[in-house]
This record gives sequence, C-alpha cells and structure tokens, in this order.
Amino acid sequence: MAEIGKGVTAGKLASNVQKKINRAQEKVLQKLGKADETKDILFEEGVLNFHKQLTEGTKLQKDLRAYLTAVKAMHESSKRLQDCLVEMYEPEWYGKDEVDSIVEDTDVLWTDFHQKLVDHALISMDTYLGQFPDIKARIAKRDRKLVDYDSARHHFASLQKGKKKDEVKVAKPVSLLEKAAPGWAQGILSAHHVAQTNLSRSQAEEELGRAHKVFEEINVDLQEELPSLWNSRVGFYVNTFQSVAGLEEKFHREMGKLSLNLNDVLNKLDEQKAGKVVEKTEVKVKSNMGETNNSLAPGGTPAPGIPKSPSKQTDKAEVSSDAPAVDSNAVPAESAEPQPAETNGSAEEVEMPPGFLYKVKVMHDYVANDSDELEMKAGDVVLVMTYDSPDEQDDGWLMGVKETDWLQTKELKIKGVFPENFTQRL
Repeated sequence: MAEIGKGVTAGKLASNVQKKINRAQEKVLQKLGKADETKDILFEEGVLNFHKQLTEGTKLQKDLRAYLTAVKAMHESSKRLQDCLVEMYEPEWYGKDEVDSIVEDTDVLWTDFHQKLVDHALISMDTYLGQFPDIKARIAKRDRKLVDYDSARHHFASLQKGKKKDEVKVAKPVSLLEKAAPGWAQGILSAHHVAQTNLSRSQAEEELGRAHKVFEEINVDLQEELPSLWNSRVGFYVNTFQSVAGLEEKFHREMGKLSLNLNDVLNKLDEQKAGKVVEKTEVKVKSNMGETNNSLAPGGTPAPGIPKSPSKQTDKAEVSSDAPAVDSNAVPAESAEPQPAETNGSAEEVEMPPGFLYKVKVMHDYVANDSDELEMKAGDVVLVMTYDSPDEQDDGWLMGVKETDWLQTKELKIKGVFPENFTQRL
C-alpha cells in the first residue's frame, strides 16, 4: 500500500509539472502571436474593479485600526490628566465628591466608545475583507484553467489540420517497415496508422471538452460574483462611516456634559475662593480706613491691585444680609430733588433718573461680563439708582447709569449693574 501511495503521489506531481510546462509553452506562444488567447473584456474590467476594491478596503481597515489606536491613546492621556486633577484636588475644596464622580464617568465613557467602535466598525470591516482572499484565489485558478483550455483548443486544432495531410499520405508508404512489408501487409499498417491518428484526435477532443467544462464552472460563478461584490461596497462604506459618525456624536455629546459639569464645579470653587479673598480684603480696608463704599487708601490713592468683582447670587430670592444698606441720608426716589450738574463750566439744574440715590466715581476700568452689567472706564461718573425689585440686588453690586449717557439720552435702557468696590462715592 505504501508503494502505491508513493506511486500515486509521484504521478500527481508529474502531472502538475507537465501542466505547468504546457501552460508556460502556451503563454510563450500567445506572446509571440503564434497562438490566439481567449479574451473577455467585461470580466477583465471586473477583475480591475476587484483589485481596486481590495486596495481601498485594505487602506480603510488600516486607517480604522490607526483611529482606534489614537482613541485608546487619547483615553489613556485623558485618564492620566484627570487622575492628576483628583490627586491635586484637596478634600476640603468645594465639589470634591462631584469631581471624583465626573472623572470616573469620563473613564467609563472612553472605554465604552472604544469598545463600540470595535464591535460596530472594525469587526464588520474584517468580515468584509475576509471574502477577498477566496475570490482572489479563484480568479487566479480561472486564469490557469483558461490557459489549459486555450492549450487544449490549439492542440485539437493542430490535429484537425494534420488530418488532411494524413489522408493524402495513406496510399504512400510512411516507414521502412511498410516498405519492407509485403503488399498484403501494407494495407494493415496504413489502417493502423489511421487508427492511431484518430485516437489522438479523439483524446484531444475529449481533453478539450474537460478543459472547457472546468473553466466554465469557475468562470460563470465569478461572472456573477464580481459585479455583486463591486456594488456592495457602497452600502458597506455607508454603514461603516454612519456607525463611526453616530458613535462619535453620542460620545462627544456625553463628554460635553461631563466637561460642562466639571467646568461648573471649578467655577464655583474659584468664586468661593475669590469671595473669601475679597471679603478679607474689604474687612482689612474697613478696619484701616473706616470706609465702606470704596477700596481707596487714605488720600484718594488707589489700593494696590484692581479689585475683583463680587460674584452674583444664583438664587435671586436669597439676598445676603450683608448687602450694603442704602444711605439713610439719601433722598427717596419719590422726593428726589433735581441735582445741579456742571456743564460747560456753569451750574444748571439737571433732572435725575427715577430712584436716583447718589453719585459715584469709577476708580478702575470694568469690562461687562453679562448683558445686564454696566461697562465703565476709570473717571466715569455713575448715577446710582434703586433696583426695580429689591430682591434682585446681589451683595456688593449697585444699579446705575453713567451720567454722560443720562444727560444725552434721558433713557434708562442703558442702565446696568456694576461692582461697588470699583467705585468711590462722591
């Protein structure tokens, strides 16, 4: 049995070698123009599209993997950065627990984003490309079987051409054996030669039929699959990029919420710390100067540094009991007398806005941070007024209109709130 196995293996190897030799000879003859080659323009275009599609898909897979690597790197960088914030954030600071929760949720969000990209994009990408190697191998096999078919076709055609020549030579001796044979034997030898020739043609025709059948089985399947595969790329690209875009949109939306929450916590921490500093500074100024409405050193010299504006209360219903009281000597709004104002060097009576209390002089520039705030320059004079609703007043803030604007327009649309510690009462 072992010897038979070796024989079979050796026979198959010899057959494969002979096929390669025949194919190489056929390709040479085709290149030299001595044998015609079967052509299929539509199939060749399908093969070109196949290779283009494979190249594009391979590049997309490579770039998608690089994108996932970048997402993972960003996740790690974000985690290290936020871990640093957690380490620096002291336990007694405002929002410590909230910061810890935001950092944890951010880490979970990054992990979920990466995993969903793998599940909905990379795995489908790998599945899509997984069908190309088999089709590529079948295209190569079709090319080999086409050469076999052309070779069998050309061999059979050559035997057909030689048939007529053999028929002419039937009556003539074709070998020394025939010449030496008696007359009655020469007819037998000629008949044997014709039989051998017919057998070769029959074998060649049979081989041609087998080669054509094998080629067509592969060819027909590929003729159907290649156009279908080429058209499938549109739907695949749409699904892939829609998945990535949808996951990105959801990720950035959720990440934006967490970032906004973290920003709010840090803003409140900053306001809390700034409020304590301002409070300590005002207490120190009050104790040294005995004044409550300005931040100037004795003699009218500005205190070192520009004061910070006090933070506004988020709940308008909660008004600090430490809010500056209205001057008891101020004239009520209902009975406010027109105040003299100096214009062009002469004193004349000017109508004051409703609710007018007193005047202040701006000691430092102030840039408005909101639409309801009053922007001021050092040296401006502001007419302080009562709030339309006392509940709206925040600690450390006054309502007023710049004197120059009031004198020009007599309108209250341009009034606004401003930090008291940027001004000095006149």
